[in-house]
Amino acid sequence: MPGTRRWSNVASSSHLAFVALGANLDDPLAQVRAAGDALAGVPESRLLYLSSLYRTAPVGIRGQPDFINAVAALTTELAPLRLLDALFSVERRFGRRREFHQAPRTLDLDLLLYDQLIVDSPRLSLPHPRMHLRAFVIAPLLEIAPHCHIPGRGSAAAWLPAVSMQRIERVPTQ
Repeated sequence: MPGTRRWSNVASSSHLAFVALGANLDDPLAQVRAAGDALAGVPESRLLYLSSLYRTAPVGIRGQPDFINAVAALTTELAPLRLLDALFSVERRFGRRREFHQAPRTLDLDLLLYDQLIVDSPRLSLPHPRMHLRAFVIAPLLEIAPHCHIPGRGSAAAWLPAVSMQRIERVPTQ
């Protein structure tokens, strides 16, 4: 697939997870590229694909820089909450602080999907509750998983019209 990187084969006993990557501080292009590499080091996991990078307008709070976004596919032996903790650990290594909701950030990693699991707990909601409403998730997700199904929502591709008015552009590869 153009614009994707492939690292390894799917292990038969692994779970398939999709993770959204985003940054809009401290050279966000470099941050997201480095975060893709960092995901390759998540314990008991293998990074399969990283989408192209996309430039998007911030959602919710005006006056902050554009985001650079991507979506990664990985297989993992980690349970969902352990994977979430591993993602938070990567965020912390990149200097992520959670000052307020939708604050600018050096790195944001969101667990979007874990197999077809549905979870609604104080720490984790799967599928990610707003993923189907965000062009910065749907476009890169469909790039690496064109037949992706969102539990309880249907085909990811069916949500393209709902996000078609959101500004998003693929960043040219260097």
